[in-house]
Amino acid sequence: MKMIIAIVNNDDTADVCSALTEENFMFTKVSSTGGFLKAGNTTLLIGIDDAYLQRALSTIEQHCATRSVSIPASTLVEQNPYDAYTSRDITVGGATVFVLDAEQFIKY
Repeated sequence: MKMIIAIVNNDDTADVCSALTEENFMFTKVSSTGGFLKAGNTTLLIGIDDAYLQRALSTIEQHCATRSVSIPASTLVEQNPYDAYTSRDITVGGATVFVLDAEQFIKY
């Protein structure tokens, strides 16, 4: 038994959740916020048998996309007056996934 904790960009959440539901995976959806950009994320908690782990991970991977966004450079470094008027492109999106061993799964 495994516990998947998938932190998904809000832009991808609807697609990932729809795909997981189509594959008959049950999950709990929790709103969360990233610490670096303070952007909205969704954390999915998925209890799963070991035999279905790779299928669930593939479903998450297929429905998460990375994208490039432009942000003020001053948010990336300490306040610098020269950075106030510049921006930098960074890659956001995708998913961060943790897979943990779960000793027990109980549903009441």
